[in-house]
Amino acid sequence: MVEITPKLSISRLLGAIIVGIFVAFFVFFGIALLIGLLNDAFGANVPISVQFTENVGSAILLVVLIIVFVAAFCWKVLTTPPVTPEFEIPETIDKF
Repeated sequence: MVEITPKLSISRLLGAIIVGIFVAFFVFFGIALLIGLLNDAFGANVPISVQFTENVGSAILLVVLIIVFVAAFCWKVLTTPPVTPEFEIPETIDKF
């Protein structure tokens, strides 16, 4: 059996880093929104909010999420081989 080894492409790796940062921001804002809703509903005092520039807990959560998602997307890029298009024409096209 031939093992397919993925090629390291800078564009794929850069894309994984950019997508990881965007996904981390959206997940962070979703988590902050849910925590804010729970704070209002139950009167809890969890210090996570969307204002990560003023709150150390929020900034730490954002940095952790960025690291986790960038690492996950980079791992996926490094373990998945690039897709190569097939240039074969199906036989049904010739019949028409």
